[in-house]
Amino acid sequence: MSELEVVTYTPSADELAWTFGGVKPVRSVRPGAVLEVWTEDCYAGKVKGPGDLVSEVCEFPFLNPQTGPFHVEGAHPGDTLAVHFVSIRPSRDYASSTTVPLFGALTSTHSTATLQPPLPERVWMYDVDRRAGTVAFTPGSGDPVVLPMDPMHGTVGVAPAAFEVRSAIVPDAHGGNLDSPEMRTGVTAYFGVNVEGALLSLGDGHCRQGEGEACGTAVEAAMDTVLAVDLVPGTATPWPRIESDEYLMTLGSAKPLEDAYRVAHVDLVDWVAELCGMDRLDAYQLVSQTAESPMAQVCNPNFTVVAKIAKRYLPGSPTAYGGAHGRLTEVAAGYRRERL
Repeated sequence: MSELEVVTYTPSADELAWTFGGVKPVRSVRPGAVLEVWTEDCYAGKVKGPGDLVSEVCEFPFLNPQTGPFHVEGAHPGDTLAVHFVSIRPSRDYASSTTVPLFGALTSTHSTATLQPPLPERVWMYDVDRRAGTVAFTPGSGDPVVLPMDPMHGTVGVAPAAFEVRSAIVPDAHGGNLDSPEMRTGVTAYFGVNVEGALLSLGDGHCRQGEGEACGTAVEAAMDTVLAVDLVPGTATPWPRIESDEYLMTLGSAKPLEDAYRVAHVDLVDWVAELCGMDRLDAYQLVSQTAESPMAQVCNPNFTVVAKIAKRYLPGSPTAYGGAHGRLTEVAAGYRRERL
């Protein structure tokens, strides 16, 4: 552990980023480093009680503040950045969820306009019990609702290609506001590098979230997060991917929803074909019969779908990205033994 580079960074309010791309890096790190970072919640810390309505305390587009970006030394366009989540822990004893006018999957929106009025705004405050690993809110009537925590990051990604600057609210090929519950402790996420240094950013911590994020917000929280970064030179990654001990996953973001499904599944077919040395149509057949397809979110400017395949179905037990997930898992285990 003595040779492990550990970078600790807590941004001040004026150091938070609101976009992917267009922001100067806050730190430079080497591949193999571990980052200990703090991320603010999606409301920039302004929702602290039931009276803090988002339309009154927040100002668009200053939502989903990002910690970063981090310049990864040696990262060039055409490489892949590997990001392993060592731990994701709420940093406060409270979290919140809200309804926001004209936002969410089960209400009228600006692009699906209807004549009835928007749903009313409401704030649900959650008690965060870090020791028990639970979150709880009290409905208008009845007993408190207690749920297990499953912390994740709604936003993580790199700078987009072609000099683009994207709002932290938007998911796309660079990552961004993917809002997938699969982005949890123990997984390795892969992002194609588009600019020198990759420029990695993350934020939008969730204590937990249902698939689809139907009301538009999860159990939103500031997070203390530890992540390990690595670089896979000369290997391109067209869309964000995730690897766990049991699964390979691809994420597609687009509208309409079926296009997000197509993006994710085409990328999974191509990944399986490459890893297993299979004909593309054979890989299509395998994915068709084994894939799981959880929705990440259906409320953001682009929708996000996950396509996942269990590794046990892959002939030949291939290793992705030269074993990056295994290497970073070992780094995480060593870090935990020493520091957590």
